[in-house]
Amino acid sequence: MTGPNKNLKFPISNYNRLCFLKNIVKNPNIIIGDYTYYDDFENVENFEKNVKYHFDFIGDKLIIGKFCMIASGVTFIMNGANHMTDALTSYPFAIFGNGWEKAMDNKSYPIKGDINIGNDVWIGYNATIMSGVTIGDGAIIATNSTVIKDVEPYAIVGGNPAHEIKKRFTGETIAKLLETRWWDWEIEKITENVQNLTDSHIDNYLNKI
Repeated sequence: MTGPNKNLKFPISNYNRLCFLKNIVKNPNIIIGDYTYYDDFENVENFEKNVKYHFDFIGDKLIIGKFCMIASGVTFIMNGANHMTDALTSYPFAIFGNGWEKAMDNKSYPIKGDINIGNDVWIGYNATIMSGVTIGDGAIIATNSTVIKDVEPYAIVGGNPAHEIKKRFTGETIAKLLETRWWDWEIEKITENVQNLTDSHIDNYLNKI
């Protein structure tokens, strides 16, 4: 046995509200790793609708690693939402034309960068991730959080704006876990180790691999 087929749209029989996300995303600027799933209360096609202000002419990317867990209502705010904050006004005159089209000549709207989400990241219901944010491997984003800055690996964050609540493990253990990069193993090895990967006795797992 080698686990579920990563190329299936719906990996759970007779259940179409959870999908392997890479198999439903059409936008080439949304890059999804294997086995990352999205669960939606209504329709998994809502995922791309929840990637907001993602305009082709900007070219920014949403990048999500492997084995991530994304709950219903998670929203990603891309760079198209940004307005100028260092000018007299943040109003976007140029988009309306009719004599305002030159308002942005020799100027540009702020670009904060791609959204980068690591591997084995759990993003809870109704969380919001802002442009330019990087979320480290193994992190957990609590329900209703608004993430406006980077999240360290294996950190648990929550709130609006989100702040670190605690680390999941000690610094030494986190370093060892990051070194193993289990999400990059061959699927046969992952399948052989699913008991170890779900063991709360982390030292036992580290000693067995």
